[in-house]
Amino acid sequence: MRNFKHIAVVLTFLMAVAFLPVGHTIAQGDFIGRISAAFKVGSAKDLARNFNSVVEITMDGGNATSYSNTQAEFVMKNFFSKYPPVECSVGHKGSSDGGQRYVILAYTSKAASNTVLVRFKEEDGRAQIYSINFIKD
Repeated sequence: MRNFKHIAVVLTFLMAVAFLPVGHTIAQGDFIGRISAAFKVGSAKDLARNFNSVVEITMDGGNATSYSNTQAEFVMKNFFSKYPPVECSVGHKGSSDGGQRYVILAYTSKAASNTVLVRFKEEDGRAQIYSINFIKD
């Protein structure tokens, strides 16, 4: 009977641990999935749900421009209407030595192909995009 109690305690502990959140790796994966999905369908609205209060956008090798999240949504809406997605895939994701997190997307429309660098950070308990850089291939 005593061994049964020990086994029950250990099994209960293991089951409790199995259902605990694993950390930001899963959250980061979900976040990157949402970003990738928004680019795949060309949804500025879905993308904007992940914006920081200020988003810096760079297009065609020009200067970076800072926009409020509402303005950035409008800029992305114009981009998606001008360059509707044909294909979008995650090329690489990671973080720099300084802890800056990013995802690199391969974005293709009928008119152009772009490498898109999306940088994000944890703020207010969730990941938020603060920079999008389009580089024409």
